[in-house]
Amino acid sequence: MFFSSNINNKTVKELRKNKGFTARELANRLKIDTSEIMKVDNMKFKEVKEPLYSRLLPIFRGDDLDRIPWL
Repeated sequence: MFFSSNINNKTVKELRKNKGFTARELANRLKIDTSEIMKVDNMKFKEVKEPLYSRLLPIFRGDDLDRIPWL
């Protein structure tokens, strides 16, 4: 992937803020508790464990916007 190296070296909080999400909004989008997001907020994205990493990756890459029918 071309963009993975750029994404992996940033913190989750930085990526979340770049996409305009609060911790609560991101947790609601992933259907998890807000505390789970807050635990990994200061970690680099590449250090996040796999189940959460694979759920966050499409959101931070912008793949979730491809599914909107009116775009």
